[in-house]
Amino acid sequence: MKSVFPLLLLCSLAHGAVCPTGQLKDEAALVQIEHVWLRAVEQHDMAALGCILADEFEEADFAGSLIERSAMLASAANRGNVQPAVELSDLHAHVYGDFAYARGLAVIRSDDGKHPLKSRFTDIFIYRDGRWQCVAGHESHFPENRLAGTH
Repeated sequence: MKSVFPLLLLCSLAHGAVCPTGQLKDEAALVQIEHVWLRAVEQHDMAALGCILADEFEEADFAGSLIERSAMLASAANRGNVQPAVELSDLHAHVYGDFAYARGLAVIRSDDGKHPLKSRFTDIFIYRDGRWQCVAGHESHFPENRLAGTH
């Protein structure tokens, strides 16, 4: 039952319900949140994404631009944006009390047959109001010839 409770909270999160509380302060919860985040973007689920992103959220993208929460939500809400297929791998989280980070690899595949784009990301979370909220993120692309498993 211990592992089912966080999963139920995340499932309600994915369906746009009220933001969950009582999330576990462990690495598995953060890994699940990363997957819920990906699904929320793919499905244009603003409620789920809004629960994950803290009000002060900012992401530094691969080009060096800062993307605020409002811009991230607006981009995800735009149903005209066709989302490429994204796979997460090499995903690890580390918890330090009310602070945590998750790091992983996103492989982005397009329908045009081009080589997939690989992006290493780090998301920083704080535990607030009984749930994990992402306050900052960073994304870096790397050359195609670099192996996915290298750090």
